[in-house]
Amino acid sequence: MMTLSDEKRQFINSFLEEPLIARMATADASGQPHAVPVWYGWDGESIWISSYRNTRKVADLQQNPKISIVIDVAGDAGGTKAVIFEGTASLIREPRDLLRRQFIWIYTRYMGEEGVKAEDPQRWIEDPHNLLIKLTPATVTTWHW
Repeated sequence: MMTLSDEKRQFINSFLEEPLIARMATADASGQPHAVPVWYGWDGESIWISSYRNTRKVADLQQNPKISIVIDVAGDAGGTKAVIFEGTASLIREPRDLLRRQFIWIYTRYMGEEGVKAEDPQRWIEDPHNLLIKLTPATVTTWHW
């Protein structure tokens, strides 16, 4: 990831600790944009998203790996906090141990320790069609006012 000031990195890491919804934008080979809400995990360097191979976002990334991700919240009195990541995404299909570990981490953020043990998330974790989208951003923009 690009070099960030300590203040900017601290804001990003603190803000992204919360399990907020991200919006991920891709574009197909013709340039048609597509934006979807997604769950994510942020490890301080890269943002990780799980997705199935047959989704439009994965099809778009196979043709055009450029991606933009925004996570934002509106605060009191019109204040806004946001982080926008842009760069080239990678589709991670293996090793399965890495996929499982990252899926569990992401799903636990949103479902909790007990929720991730339920039938659906366990099925998602083991599904061979589930993969990871990884973005180590080339650019990062933040807003907080």
